[in-house]
Amino acid sequence: MKNPSLTQSLRFEMLTEKNWQAFEILFGSKGACGGCWCMSFRLPAKEWEAGKKNGANKTKMKLLADQQKPTGILAFSGDKAIAWAALAPRNDFQKLARSRIHKPIDAKPVWSIPCTFIHKDYRNKGVSVALLKGVIEYAGKHEIAVLEAYPTIPSGKLPDAFAWIGLYKSFEKAGFKIVDQTSPNRPMVRYYISR
Repeated sequence: MKNPSLTQSLRFEMLTEKNWQAFEILFGSKGACGGCWCMSFRLPAKEWEAGKKNGANKTKMKLLADQQKPTGILAFSGDKAIAWAALAPRNDFQKLARSRIHKPIDAKPVWSIPCTFIHKDYRNKGVSVALLKGVIEYAGKHEIAVLEAYPTIPSGKLPDAFAWIGLYKSFEKAGFKIVDQTSPNRPMVRYYISR
């Protein structure tokens, strides 16, 4: 059920060392999902898999935040982080560089949103669309011209654990358009920031 008062009161911040604790609480002991800590798209598969077991994924994300590297946007309700969208230049995500279905379609300097995470208590309340609109607002203020993402169009009911790449319907509601559909169920979508 949508909750307009919740979604309209959210505020959005890039992850930094200052809000790391809120991010850590949002991701919980499982690092959002199985120790990922949103490093899946950033690391080679073997390194990422090892990092899930030895805590290195969390350590590496913390280092990025401490160095003020672009990592992602947190959505806050009051002082509580309730949602996350990974956000950084496409070149920061090694998995995209190796992707067969999400190859660059042009030379534009895009920033990618390869994954999202909504706290389980806030799912199905319109938070994902509000989060994406928050990312768009952030991009507009920071001279980011093109946002790109790779959501899923599920063919049936999709378990929450598999929705981390985002649902196409949320991106569509936020104003993203399909720019490539090499994969019928994993389109590439973009939002062009107007200047």
